Amino acid sequence: MASKLVRGSLIILIGNIIFRVGGYFYRFLMAILLGPTAYGILGITLPFQGIFQTLSAGGLPPAIAKYVAEFEAVGEHDMARKTIFTALKIMVFLGLFFGVLMIFVVAPWLAYDYLGKPMALIPLQIVGLITPFSVIVGALRGAFQGVYKMEYIVYTRAVEQLGMILCATAFVLIGLSTVGALWGTVLGYSLSVVAAFYIFKVYMPKYIPKPSEDFVFTFKDEFKLAATLVKFSIPVIITAIAEMLIYNICTIVMGRFLTFDDIGFFAAADPIARLPLIISVSIATTILPASSEAFKLKDNQTLQKYVSEAYKFSLLFIVPMCVGLALFAAPTLRILYFKNPAYVAGASALAILSIGMTFYSIFTISTSVIQGIGNPRIPMYILVGGAFVTGALNWFMVPFLGIEGGALATSIACFLMMLPCVYSVFKLTKTKAPTKSITKIIVASLIMGLFAFFIPKSAIWLFPGIFACIIVYFFALILVKFFEKDDIESLRVLSSKFGPASKIVNKLLNFVEKLEKR
Repeated sequence: MASKLVRGSLIILIGNIIFRVGGYFYRFLMAILLGPTAYGILGITLPFQGIFQTLSAGGLPPAIAKYVAEFEAVGEHDMARKTIFTALKIMVFLGLFFGVLMIFVVAPWLAYDYLGKPMALIPLQIVGLITPFSVIVGALRGAFQGVYKMEYIVYTRAVEQLGMILCATAFVLIGLSTVGALWGTVLGYSLSVVAAFYIFKVYMPKYIPKPSEDFVFTFKDEFKLAATLVKFSIPVIITAIAEMLIYNICTIVMGRFLTFDDIGFFAAADPIARLPLIISVSIATTILPASSEAFKLKDNQTLQKYVSEAYKFSLLFIVPMCVGLALFAAPTLRILYFKNPAYVAGASALAILSIGMTFYSIFTISTSVIQGIGNPRIPMYILVGGAFVTGALNWFMVPFLGIEGGALATSIACFLMMLPCVYSVFKLTKTKAPTKSITKIIVASLIMGLFAFFIPKSAIWLFPGIFACIIVYFFALILVKFFEKDDIESLRVLSSKFGPASKIVNKLLNFVEKLEKR
């Protein structure tokens, strides 16, 4: 079981990193091909696409995974199969309901009444066509997760993403603009449904056999099972919607007060600002099962060590990344969107939002620790409260400060969410905050930032500047005596997984040891 868990977690982790990069590539490509105005229209549809997909799924994929795994563990294959099909029926109904609602009710209201931008009508209506496909593939992925076949999830996501990127690019190039980009998304999801059904039909019978001839399952039994699935899914969907709103509510509010160009500038900056989350999500994925195991064994010393090191080593990389993104915001946008230099107008928003992602990264890691020690409702309450605060701050700041106001409002909300979450971690785990190490990281990052401030902010200086900042940050850490003996050993163990690069890392650590001894 342990090897199965580790293998599955590793596959999903690698898949998440690859597909997050793929998602960034899709956004960058669309931004370059569409230009600020058309990309702004696409940008205003993306939050509603995510919200309606989440509503249509009803929080059921995790419920499918949970109950399929439980039934399979005790050999109840018929119940596992019924779980999948019962949930699928609910999700198809929800997908069709919310799809029709989006096309005929929500999209017209948004385009004409809330946004006051009729150009957004057809793109928003196309969003309604995505939901039925997304919920079907979501249900089947829940089944794959329930039997620990995480690679099947990755396969279907690969088909979805490749189909979406290729189709969207082709449609945009032939002149269909934003509508073409969204039709590409529809085709991407429809292709993933085909792939998921093929995998389920051909390979899943090995793990979930066909139903027994003597198996009886009445309508009353199915209704009871459906109620169980829905009950489990309610906190899941609340958490998912709240998290999605925190990510996207600034764009939704901007649609009310700003032009499509402004939204396009913000949508171009937003995914870049969230790059540090790759590190925090990776650490959060690891710390959840680790903290859960230590908590279960009542090994408080190990739990406290995990918590302390999770904060310390995540901030070691995240803080300088966020500082660097803030300082090099303009040249970063200039290089990434080389075909449309107008996107540099989003530099200030990128700089502000990058700092906010430091707070959100800490919140993400804290959430995983709290969930790992059996308190999932605490992050849910904080997320729901954070969504309301984010919405209120954006509604107040965006009309006066534009996209910079949206970035500032989101950053403040992330900070306010981080505080109670971090407090809960230290209180529940009885861990002392690694204030000494964090202070040294902040000081080293400020030294690097001061050095970076004097580097010319032009495209030609971006990569030399980044390389120089890495060197300055490394020596600043040595200067403030960040590296302790335990830290060096932990980094040495971690570096052994880097393949050929481990030799270089080891040489650097040997160099640090020599300097520390002096």
